[in-house]
Amino acid sequence: MLVILFEDALVRQLYPITIGRAAFEISCGSCRLIELVERLGLPIRAAVRPHLRGVVEDDQRGTGSGDSDDGPILLVNARLVPSVHVLRHLEDLVGSACPSIIRSPSGVAAALLSSESPRPPRDAFGEQWNQFFADLPLGAETIDLPLFEYPHDLIRHHIDILQANLEDRLRTGDYDEVQPGVFVKPGAKLGQYCVCETDEGPIVLEENVRIGPYCYLSGPVHLAAAARVIEHAAIKDFVALGHTTKVGGEVERSIVEPYTNKQHHGFLGHSYLGSWVNLGAGTSNSDLKNTYGTVAMEYNGGRVNTNMQFIGCVVGDYAKTAVNTSIFTGKTIGACTMVYGFVTTNVPSFVNYARSFGQVTEAPVDVMIATQRRMFARRSVAQRPCDIDLLYAMYDLTRHERQLATQPLSL
Repeated sequence: MLVILFEDALVRQLYPITIGRAAFEISCGSCRLIELVERLGLPIRAAVRPHLRGVVEDDQRGTGSGDSDDGPILLVNARLVPSVHVLRHLEDLVGSACPSIIRSPSGVAAALLSSESPRPPRDAFGEQWNQFFADLPLGAETIDLPLFEYPHDLIRHHIDILQANLEDRLRTGDYDEVQPGVFVKPGAKLGQYCVCETDEGPIVLEENVRIGPYCYLSGPVHLAAAARVIEHAAIKDFVALGHTTKVGGEVERSIVEPYTNKQHHGFLGHSYLGSWVNLGAGTSNSDLKNTYGTVAMEYNGGRVNTNMQFIGCVVGDYAKTAVNTSIFTGKTIGACTMVYGFVTTNVPSFVNYARSFGQVTEAPVDVMIATQRRMFARRSVAQRPCDIDLLYAMYDLTRHERQLATQPLSL
């Protein structure tokens, strides 16, 4: 049996998160969907948007197009929330060997095809998948498997699934319990005078995590390999830090992707930071309106009520903030953007944003390529041709966003 992770049309609705990454590579609840699917023990093929194919094939070895699709196929929507609950449903579907489609309120979540079922087009993406499922002569079952629809869904689902995902990690992994509720892998180190509260959930530290002295950690919390927490930091409730991150200040209920730095004081709450982001000293975001009402976020010119009282910011890959940047409630910051001052509106990708000072200019893609090379070198990561190609593609895909940069200041 072959597994195909596919991106449907709604993956674009997750921008800026999915501008430069496949939806199955999104971190949520301390996990990525591809990591869960790998546990099925089946060969995997990735069916992603054309501009991502080079990077995905290089990053995810073994997800190319070489595996035969003559036998049964398990189709898995890349927008599925990466929870152990979802994994159990996929295992049941594989075990049943009964061809069927599993629909969720926001699209097809998964499907099992027999050897005789029609084959999906090899390079299908977007609307082509909707058409394929519409024409597929299989019975459908409606199961409420959660799918990401909008960027704010990451925070909502992250809070819902982190506890169960960490319990699954502890059941299947080899951890030492160094304090009640504090579980570590080899090389992880807690600094002196750290306070760890685990009444509400465990604190899980992967290999070579470093926690500075005088830190406060309140579970559930997950710190991936080689993450570093700066002295005097407060990591509070439902925080998941990706590998090779540096984090200081106060962080709560947030997701930080690998290689991102929030090294200095400042507050980050109910937020998502992509990879290779750097928040300057004093950068803080708001995650609660002064009215205490639910937050509406703006996507593609339309407003969507999140039905969440707490929601902070969503920051795309490679974005940077200057010192003392203040980000208003429920704002998105595009990929490869430099931000200064007060962020009172959504920020397009590839801009220098200082709207509170009356300045918004385009950030040239060549500058971002040079910046990427310097950043990678600091982490001993080689810049590949596919990384450069991806930046050019991201620049072209977000060109329309920068036409919005002339809008007047809006609070």
